[in-house]
Formats: sequence, C-alpha cells, structure tokens
Amino acid sequence: MSPRIITGTAQPVRGITVGTAGLHTGTDNLTLLAMAPGATVSAVFTRNSCCAAPIHVARQHLHGPTATRYCLINAGNANAGTGAAGIQDCLQICAWLAQECNCAPQSILPFSTGIIGERLPMEQFRAALPELCKTLQAEAWQAAAQAILTTDTVPKLGSAAWRVADSPACMTGMVKGAGMIRPDMATLLAFIATDVAVESGYLQDCLRHAVDRSFNRITIDGDCSTNDAVVLIATGQGPRIDADHGEGFRQTLEKLCEELALMLMQDGEGVTRVMEVCVTEGLDEDECTRVAYRIAESPLVKAALHSADPNWGRVLAAVGAAGITTLDPQRLCITIGDTAVFKDGAACVADAAALSAQLSGARCSIRIQLGRGTAHATILGCDLSCEYVRINAHYRS
Repeated sequence: MSPRIITGTAQPVRGITVGTAGLHTGTDNLTLLAMAPGATVSAVFTRNSCCAAPIHVARQHLHGPTATRYCLINAGNANAGTGAAGIQDCLQICAWLAQECNCAPQSILPFSTGIIGERLPMEQFRAALPELCKTLQAEAWQAAAQAILTTDTVPKLGSAAWRVADSPACMTGMVKGAGMIRPDMATLLAFIATDVAVESGYLQDCLRHAVDRSFNRITIDGDCSTNDAVVLIATGQGPRIDADHGEGFRQTLEKLCEELALMLMQDGEGVTRVMEVCVTEGLDEDECTRVAYRIAESPLVKAALHSADPNWGRVLAAVGAAGITTLDPQRLCITIGDTAVFKDGAACVADAAALSAQLSGARCSIRIQLGRGTAHATILGCDLSCEYVRINAHYRS
C-alpha cells in the first residue's frame, strides 16, 4: 500500500524542535532546527561549482567527527559570491550559536537562501540568535516553513505516519523554492525529519534514491542554484529499521519528497500550469531524461503551454534537438493529453480546439514514445509567463 501523505500541515517528530526569529523587525526569516542527541543526519548538496559559503561549511561540518545537532537557515541573503569573508561570517555565526546552545560550532549546519553577492548582516544575527534559541518547540514546523521562504507565495510542508512492526513512525518535511530550479543532486532547501533509528549509510542511500526520483525530476527555469541542499534527519526516538526491513521507510520518504516537489512546481515563479513530460521506449533512463528535460526547458514549449497553444511542432523540434543522433522519426509518437499528434513520421489528424482544452488546466501531460527500447523517465515542468519575467527582472529592486 502506498503511504498516505498529508500536505499543508506538519506533525511533530519525536526528537525535533523548531524555532523562528527575525533578522529585522516584523519578519521571521531565521529558522533553527534542533535534534536530540544521537540523531543520524544525511544530506545532498548542489553541484554548482560556485556554491555558497554555507554549503562549504555545512559539508565540512556534516562530514567531520562532531555529531550534528542543529540546522540554522536564513532567508533573504544567500551568502554566495562573498569569497573568504563569507566563509568567515558563516563560521562566526556558528560560533555565536554554539555559545547559546552549549554545543560545538561543528555540530551546526548553516544554510542560506536569497540574494547573491551580499555579506550577511552580522550584528542582526548576533542580536537575533539568543531569542531564536528560546523559541524552540516541537509544534513550530508551520512557522518554520514560512520563515525559510523567499519568492515562494505559500509554505510547503507535509507529514506521513506508518508502522514499523507494531510501532508507530512519523516523517515530516518542509521545502522552499520557486525559481532557479533545475536539479543537480538537489534543487532547493528541504528539511525532512523522522523519528525512526537508521544507520547512516542506509539513510544516505535512501535519501539519494528519493531525491533522484523527486527533486531531481523537476524544472522551473533550468537554473541550478548556488545554495541547494536536502537534509534528512533520523532522530532514533522511534523504531529501528535497516536495509532488510526498510521498504516502508523508503516508500514513505520517496512519496513525501514527490509531494514536496509537486508543491514546488505548483508554486513556481509565475507558474499557471504544470506539465508532466513522460518519455518512454528509450534505450536507457538517461536518454529518456535528456529528452524530457529538453522539452520541459524549451522556452517555446513553455510559452505555448502558457496560452494553451497546441503547437506540438515545438515539442517535435525539442525531441530532435536532444542529441539522439540515431533517433528514427518514423518510430516516434507524440501524445498531448490523450490525443496522438505525431506518429509514423507525420502529423496525425487532430482537433486544435480539443487539444487546447487539454492544455488549459492546471496540469497537463505530454508523452513521447521513442520506439527504441524499454526505458522511461518522467519530468515535471511548467509554463513560462510574464509574471516569471517580472519577478526575476525586479528581484533585487
């Protein structure tokens, strides 16, 4: 049975407390996630070569000898493109927080999101950290999901409950991201916690698999952020699972990540329609994924989708531009909604008005049969609107 995910709400996770505070009056944009001693933590990070200072520091702390106890997230300033000074700022904030929490600075993983190229407001951090630590509580996930947002319009979070033998288990996650979304191991900031006990190697394997099937299968604009990370925490306060008895855990994690990824797409910058691009009958999964991304990231396809224009010729052109030199158009089939528009090397008879109707909803599908094998892949993409241009044209102003 597929696990049931409840979105828009968050159940407390044993061994996790969350708090929020503001770096300036009236806005909570600083979040602290605290975990009980003995928790196991895994993460995947952006592969952007110009990654932000907190990514460098978080990687170093996570893979060091000190157990992780806290995640600190600030929104509004990415601390990216700030050089050695940005690293030092990040380390200094970890040191200040460590004093407040009576822990080692290396037990803190820092994360940032927002504008690139500006130094962090250090005195505001120093002033806010003592109050931040006082706000920690088990039920504050909703406030935290709000505090990590930038151009997002709504908080995105969800929870799942399942049983391990006769014992209850819980998993809760929150995510932010609305633009600069194109995955490369991670594509956003996401924090997921569960109360089960999991060995670190298995936890990392499960996380990578779930990310590859969810956050790594979406694209809003084809850009990979400097600050992306997905963190998974197992507090060990509930039942123990392992590779031989972990299928329920793997399924729950994958399903929760899929739901969080869908929420990202639905709240993407200027998004009015989400398109599911499914490519089948490829030689391998990589080939199918390459074709799906070529379609989902085509500005012409995205613009046509925005106006529900059934211009399937743009889809055909995108498939042909995906770099498969041995592709045979005679074996290719393109379907919009439930209507085939290209087959056996030529256009099929199609009602343009009916096709437009199939593209006009909040979610639509484009299916490609390559006629080359048995592999398949599915990507979630979206339309390209004037609102997306407006948001990103005036992001700093």
